[in-house]
Amino acid sequence: MSDDTIRLVTIGRIIRRRRRLLTLLALVGALVGYGTSVLFPPRYTTSASVLLPGAWEERELVTQAEIATSSVVIDRAAATLDWSGVGGGELRDRVSAKTADGNIIRISGTADTPERAQQLSDQLAQQFVTFAARLAGDDTDSEAATQPEALRQMVVQTSRRITELADAADPGQTVESVQTRTELAKLRTALQEAITKLDEVDPAANKAHMVVMGPAARPDGEAPPTRVQLVVAGALLFFLLAVVGHLAAARMSRRLRTEPEIAAALGSVLLGTVDVPAERPAHRPQDHGRRARIRRLLGVDTRWDVPTPRASGDEADRRIRHRRVCARLRDRLPAPRRLLVVVPDGDEIARRAAGQLAAEAESDPLLRVVEVSVARPMVPDHDTESGALVVLSAGNWTADELNGVAEACADAGHEVVGIVVAGTVRARPARSAAPPPDEATPALAVRDHATGGSV
Repeated sequence: MSDDTIRLVTIGRIIRRRRRLLTLLALVGALVGYGTSVLFPPRYTTSASVLLPGAWEERELVTQAEIATSSVVIDRAAATLDWSGVGGGELRDRVSAKTADGNIIRISGTADTPERAQQLSDQLAQQFVTFAARLAGDDTDSEAATQPEALRQMVVQTSRRITELADAADPGQTVESVQTRTELAKLRTALQEAITKLDEVDPAANKAHMVVMGPAARPDGEAPPTRVQLVVAGALLFFLLAVVGHLAAARMSRRLRTEPEIAAALGSVLLGTVDVPAERPAHRPQDHGRRARIRRLLGVDTRWDVPTPRASGDEADRRIRHRRVCARLRDRLPAPRRLLVVVPDGDEIARRAAGQLAAEAESDPLLRVVEVSVARPMVPDHDTESGALVVLSAGNWTADELNGVAEACADAGHEVVGIVVAGTVRARPARSAAPPPDEATPALAVRDHATGGSV
């Protein structure tokens, strides 16, 4: 797995073989999300819109949005609302303002109830309009504010009077009457140009009158993240962390998966690979503790990173593979002798394969199966057997563990004459196999269990 590309089939295998564990972790994540929603009370958000009449540049609108959330406006709103234990500092994190199309600024407020959220947004909008009007000099009691409007009224009256004088002038076509009407028309045009220039020079007069476009709407739902969103996010987060954890553990695993690595760790040659039908592993006596029951309940008692067993031939084809391995083993032995078949303790696939090898072997060599603990390997001493055949499955053992098994064989006086790698396949319906030769003698397979001392 350490050198493999993470593919969707790998993630699918994790989900399929660890679905119970992943479901449990997702439920734990959902409970964590629910607990988080309890610790953080729900929030409600609403907005009030303020219209800015006149022509505004983009940077000016951004400036007005900053003014709407300034400390002066927020402090005045907090003082007007007079909420217990809530000041301007607390409100500063609950308000925001942004510009919208059409010279509109949306002022948003967040509170723990819909009513308070509505009140906060409305009060912020009112305080912003008041403060902006004071900045623009829009004070009805100020003489400076009333002078431009009075001048406009005077210009309107003067223009109307000029029109009356022009109509009352001598309608004749004398030179004096024509000159009089011309001068009056010029005077009226000059007054209109003057008032236009006044508006251009004082644009704040048109911009000062901001309008609150109605009260803020009362929110009918919580602001994100809601309780449902937190529960879903917690379940999804724990699920993804579990999948990533499986992938990281598999990528960091030091278990040997290739046949050359296994042969190098044991210091011998590979005689071949054999197949055994895939089946659910039987529960062993040491697997009845509380921890073992929990592992079986969660579905973690079997490996997830073992590839799906491939389709294989029937029983006859599998027996042919075993016979070929036995033939290669005989070719490596200089003389007929008894051999130990060493199987790592807990490797169910290798144990079944070793039993079939012993059953298929002829009297030469005579095989005896022993299981050896990889934690503290101990192989029976050199007695009637002379040599060891190691049978194991790939992807279960590290190089250090296999080195320990090889050293235990050497300490007992056994040479590792070969290695057989076992794998699982999907069995097909059996067909009749070729009968064994008449001169073949059934092999004597003796199974021993070496766990703590010499046998």
